[in-house]
Amino acid sequence: MARVNNPIVDPTRLGPVGQFLAFFRLHWSRGKAGRDTPEWVTLLAYRAWLVAFGFKVLGSSWDVSWHFKWLRDDLAPPHLLNTVGTVMVIVLVVLHSFTGFAVHKRALRLMQAGIVVFLIAAPLDVINHRINGLDLTAWSPSHLLLYIGTVLMLAGAIDGWLGMGRRGFVLAALFFFLLEDVWFPAGQQEYGVLELESWLRGTPYAEPELLRFAAQQINRPVDLEALQHFALPIPSWVYPAWGIVAVGLVLALARKAMGRAWTATLIAGAYVAYRGIIWPLLVGTGFPPSAVPFWLVFTGLAVDIAFLLPVRPLTGAALVTALGGLALYGQSLVLAAPPVDYWALPIAFVVLAALWASGRPLAQRLGRSRAPEPVAVQAG
Repeated sequence: MARVNNPIVDPTRLGPVGQFLAFFRLHWSRGKAGRDTPEWVTLLAYRAWLVAFGFKVLGSSWDVSWHFKWLRDDLAPPHLLNTVGTVMVIVLVVLHSFTGFAVHKRALRLMQAGIVVFLIAAPLDVINHRINGLDLTAWSPSHLLLYIGTVLMLAGAIDGWLGMGRRGFVLAALFFFLLEDVWFPAGQQEYGVLELESWLRGTPYAEPELLRFAAQQINRPVDLEALQHFALPIPSWVYPAWGIVAVGLVLALARKAMGRAWTATLIAGAYVAYRGIIWPLLVGTGFPPSAVPFWLVFTGLAVDIAFLLPVRPLTGAALVTALGGLALYGQSLVLAAPPVDYWALPIAFVVLAALWASGRPLAQRLGRSRAPEPVAVQAG
């Protein structure tokens, strides 16, 4: 009998796995960044980016709570979950690099740089823990390199998606992940303040082994000084300053890139909602709670209001500082919040205004570079 060849199936009618296989069958070829890309391939690639960072965010959220309960473990489940996302990102960057699809040159360089920084930081972090034992702060050099690597990966994905002439949900989701990564080190204070309170009540969340280990590192018994060193080693001015400057910049960039009203509020609200959803999941499974940063929603609101007003860097920085600072103070009265040195707010205002102003020409420059528009898939 003569063999009948199956007709080419429209990839847009397939599921994610089918599309992934169809990509290799129809379009697997070497090319330079910026080549014409079928629309379905672009969507497949960036949806995969969202899934990858979904794994990374879930892993990181679990990880910080894990380390306020138990001693560090390289093969802890949160690390493995985060590793799944990292491996997916590495695969995506390899595919972008080989085929040149769905990415332009600058975006690809950012992705590649992010992978390099992250892969350098990961073993350095392991070595750091092998030498120094428990790492008592989320702000250590090896941790900061991990955050920077992730920022570069996300910057590449954001630039690549914009380069395809796209915005919408995918762009908003990428900025959500960027906000989570930038804010992640502040979790040290948000978990630490409740950890210290639990010890003062006589029912610490941390296991005795972890508390003894942390105290031994500074040659102390398990006392108040040891607990403060373990739970809240970061100066109290860092938390509000980081919230005003770093979060304000990320949300201003998101509002500018999205080009839609109330984008910053929605992204900040989505992050706070996410923290509110995982809070009972973690606590319900025996992990320590955190002080959810509800006040960040007001920094997003301030950014959105600023985009309706003139003299944006000054008014924006003033609004973010004022609304954010008042909301943080209100949260500390009504709910729970880390210790705060409010004298840092005027300095944060000056820094945010300067960075916001200097970022405007950079945003305009980035906006001028665009890759070719995606093309429709062609049969045959």
